[in-house]
Amino acid sequence: MKKLLDDPAQAVDDSLRGFALAHADAVEVRFDPTFVLRAGGTPPGRVAVVSGGGSGHEPLHAGFVGAGMLDAAVPGAVFTSPTPDQVSAALQAADGGAGVLAIVKNYTGDVLNFETGVELVEAEGIEVASVVVNDDVAVEDSLYTAGRRGVAGTVAVEKIAGAAAARGDDLATVAALAERVVAGVRTMGVALTACTVPHVGRPGFELADDEVEIGIGIHGEPGRHRVTASGAHDITRRLLDPVAEDLELASGERVLLFVNGMGGTPLSELYVVYARAHDLLAERGVEVARSLVGSYVTSLEMQGASVTVLRLDDELTELWDAPVHTPALRW
Repeated sequence: MKKLLDDPAQAVDDSLRGFALAHADAVEVRFDPTFVLRAGGTPPGRVAVVSGGGSGHEPLHAGFVGAGMLDAAVPGAVFTSPTPDQVSAALQAADGGAGVLAIVKNYTGDVLNFETGVELVEAEGIEVASVVVNDDVAVEDSLYTAGRRGVAGTVAVEKIAGAAAARGDDLATVAALAERVVAGVRTMGVALTACTVPHVGRPGFELADDEVEIGIGIHGEPGRHRVTASGAHDITRRLLDPVAEDLELASGERVLLFVNGMGGTPLSELYVVYARAHDLLAERGVEVARSLVGSYVTSLEMQGASVTVLRLDDELTELWDAPVHTPALRW
């Protein structure tokens, strides 16, 4: 294992310290318990939006803390859920007096620990609504989740909920918009190589040189099936078709197309996948109205990609376009 680390047990804290120094204009990091907070806190009277999960998926979630997106993020250890005391501390610190929306990826540990953290702050009189993201069409069950996993579609949920909170919507409205995004977003991913968790020291699974894993999760979980590597066009079809079919996309609809890198894939290759996915949607008569390409929800150094499609309407498009200023997403 070759990684730019000192002590694997301190990898997350060391990374967060550098993150805070590099982005002091947008965030502050608090330790014991650990969470990331928007610099200056949530504007008074505004709904706060908080998310979190295991580390190793950077820039998710800490990279999306800032104006127009998240007010706090809760990082666990690598591929490990944050603890309830971290969650409750982040929710309390983020509360601006109008309640908090917790966005949770559908992994058993995340769901249980966020539920406990929410209960703790509700006992203090803070109103919290929770939304669970489950956009991965690859699985119905796994060792890590009951039902579909939350993966790259989480970025769209966080962006749109954050924009709704920034325009002054109340908690019920922000939560309802987040649920609309969850209902209309789907993702499928592929791995060309496995990743190595620092404290484990070996890859999470083995792939032959001519194999790829279709339907992988973002924690190094094996996928739905293995196939012989056959070029970007065939692999992209294997990702896009299940997504489009699950959404039941119809001709004339508008979507956001998001091609996400898993951490070790060059941007040039992601654009190859994007072009093929764009063509496949055009063949279905679906208009790609908005796009995002880059490594936003990673799995350490895994080589691979995921394709996410979000069904858009006028309001969701407006909220996607709304200004955002975070370390990882700015316009």
